[in-house]
Amino acid sequence: MRHRLAIILPIYTILITASLFFAFCLRFDFTLGNAEWARFAGALPFVIAAKLAIAAITREWNRSYRHVSISDGVIISGACGFMTSLLLAMHYLIPQSPMTLPRSVTLIDGLISLLAMLGFRIACRIIWARRNSTNRNQPTETALIFGSDESAIGIWKMVMSSNGQLGRYRIVGFINSSGERQNSLIGGQQVYSLEDCWESKTATPIQHILVPTSTSGRVIRDLLNRCQEADIQLHKIPTVEEIVEGRFRLAVRELDIDDLLRRPPTKLDLDKIGQSITGKTVLVTGGAGSIGSELCRQIMGFNPSKLILFDHSEFGVFKMEREFASRDFGNIELCYLTGSILDSDALEGAFARHQPEIVFHAAAYKHVPLMQDNPYAAIRNNFMGTKALVDTSHKHNVERFVLISTDKAVRPTSVMGATKLLAEKYLQAMSEISSTKFITVRFGNVLNSVGSVVPTFRKQIELGGPVTVTHKDMVRYFMTIPEAVQLVLQAGAVGSSGNVLILDMGEPVKIVDLAKDMISLSGLSYPEDIDINFTGLRPGEKMYEELFYENEQSAPKIHEKIILGAGYAPSTMQINSDLQQLEGSLNESPEELAKTLWQVVNRYVALDDVQSDSLSRSAA
Repeated sequence: MRHRLAIILPIYTILITASLFFAFCLRFDFTLGNAEWARFAGALPFVIAAKLAIAAITREWNRSYRHVSISDGVIISGACGFMTSLLLAMHYLIPQSPMTLPRSVTLIDGLISLLAMLGFRIACRIIWARRNSTNRNQPTETALIFGSDESAIGIWKMVMSSNGQLGRYRIVGFINSSGERQNSLIGGQQVYSLEDCWESKTATPIQHILVPTSTSGRVIRDLLNRCQEADIQLHKIPTVEEIVEGRFRLAVRELDIDDLLRRPPTKLDLDKIGQSITGKTVLVTGGAGSIGSELCRQIMGFNPSKLILFDHSEFGVFKMEREFASRDFGNIELCYLTGSILDSDALEGAFARHQPEIVFHAAAYKHVPLMQDNPYAAIRNNFMGTKALVDTSHKHNVERFVLISTDKAVRPTSVMGATKLLAEKYLQAMSEISSTKFITVRFGNVLNSVGSVVPTFRKQIELGGPVTVTHKDMVRYFMTIPEAVQLVLQAGAVGSSGNVLILDMGEPVKIVDLAKDMISLSGLSYPEDIDINFTGLRPGEKMYEELFYENEQSAPKIHEKIILGAGYAPSTMQINSDLQQLEGSLNESPEELAKTLWQVVNRYVALDDVQSDSLSRSAA
């Protein structure tokens, strides 16, 4: 600091002296007589001392000169205004003092001093920026930031702190996301329209477009298609909020399939979720799986007193233990249990020791073709395992139980979907007799879950193709895992006992389009580099999935993205009778067992249709 003051104090003294001198010159038309020189000489020592004292009080020399900001300008303006007011007051209070200046000189001096100090700071920043740029290899690849809103401008400001460079990219402007042409500048950078990029009307040829991660998937898909036509690379860049929260660092990343399907952020009732989880003991089955692990991550953000992660995969539990061990969760107690939901002794021991208050049941067999050939495993795990967990939760007075279900339980055509429908029905039956709130949350496919289509396509692309799609017209609903889990937590917080809550999955996506997008994101072309083979529908698969029955299309919403279903709720006597029927067929052949399963399930599908029809008529 001493060395810094040794340089700055003489500079400020020269600036103050020069400001007062030019104020006299301007006031007296650059013709100073002896009287004016005498007044200048008499007032100068006091003006220098007073201004340096005010600068010390406002910590003028402690603020960075490399990063001048608006707040610096405000403080300097205030200091100059105060000094001007002080000199004007002296003019009226002690007019005969040699330190008193003419009013016009005082006002002119205040303005020149303000400009001089601001100019000095700006000059320091410019010199420092030029010095840094000459010491670096200049990036040659030009890039535009997509958007001209606060998010895009915030990213640009962070980039500018790195001298306008981001790795190998040099930011040369913005793109107006509304698509309209604008003849405007932001921070000296031109704002272009999208058509300017496609028609090569920018000041310099554009090689890259950087898209904030908050941009919706539909917009990114459209951009990707146009960028490929224009031979422009599209990348994503984190927002300021994501960088501040520590989720990402300031760096350009390649697009992935999640970005193409991202939807606008969901408005969550965080208070409701917090009330249902904070300070509670929460158990998550399937806690090492795709959905279960993300449930555990997000639940930890709501500060439960204890989280119990329950999964049959030893390695999966170990991975989650290692992940959470690297993070600081304060006083939250973490328990890792390896076991099966079919093991009644293991469940009883876990509930007796830990007394969970909230249960999220994500453990299930989900692979449709595989379960089609293994009805015994599907019935045991998805239906009987759920029953065992529900019964144990009822016995131990669990406060709230949330079942993760699937759209394949609506008019099921697969064994997997049929067993999940039976699990839903058991929860509805138990909700009539139990103090525990039993809630079912039903949604479609999630991206990047284990065994799902996205990792399969990715592996096929890595191996050089072809990518296999069952049918060119097959469509599915997709949602990112974090978004699905957010809505599961929301549904669990606001749902009532017996509810079947359906997540709004947005628009369905054609699987063949998903495959083509993934090929493009890999830097390859269809069909030149990677081809797509159509293999035909597999056993149990539908051409399209249904989230609800037809008459539930106008069902009420309990949240902007959560729909209240209207399924038939059986009695416990009826569902247990069906369970006994299935148990009696477990030792039969897979074909006979599947036949029994469909006898039971088709009866419920018919009852659900009747229930939804009657509710539709009553609503009308």
